[in-house]
Amino acid sequence: MQENRTRTNFAQRFQKIIDTYNSGGSSNESYFEELLKFTKEMQTEDERHIREGLTEDELELFDLLKKDKMTQAETEKVELAARSLLHRLLDDLPKVLVRDWHQDTQTKLQVRSAVEEVLNKTLPDNYDKALFREKCDKVFSVMLDYAGSGRKWAK
Repeated sequence: MQENRTRTNFAQRFQKIIDTYNSGGSSNESYFEELLKFTKEMQTEDERHIREGLTEDELELFDLLKKDKMTQAETEKVELAARSLLHRLLDDLPKVLVRDWHQDTQTKLQVRSAVEEVLNKTLPDNYDKALFREKCDKVFSVMLDYAGSGRKWAK
């Protein structure tokens, strides 16, 4: 979960398994079976970026940007949006993620602007203004949180 915020459901499920066991609500056998099932699902999720043809960071951005029901064409556009956004943030010039970008109002606005610019160009046309704003807010919030804790995208 520290590497991908979109996996909070796994942490919640794991905590529920532990809580059920601690409360005596399951036998050792069912507890073990539930842990095995959980482990297999985590492994499948951990390998999903390979199946999708994305890096771990691209997959996280994809998960933040996708909507519930998408066509294959929309899925491909959202994957492109995730790739393009990560490329813009990390590789393109002029640099957006400068040292301590998250601590200065002006640089935060520049990063936010870069996120909006890339997503405006690359997300599917059927993302209305409200959905577009929601996705930009979500991506920027996660980026800011990671940077504030010195992890991804901190520079």
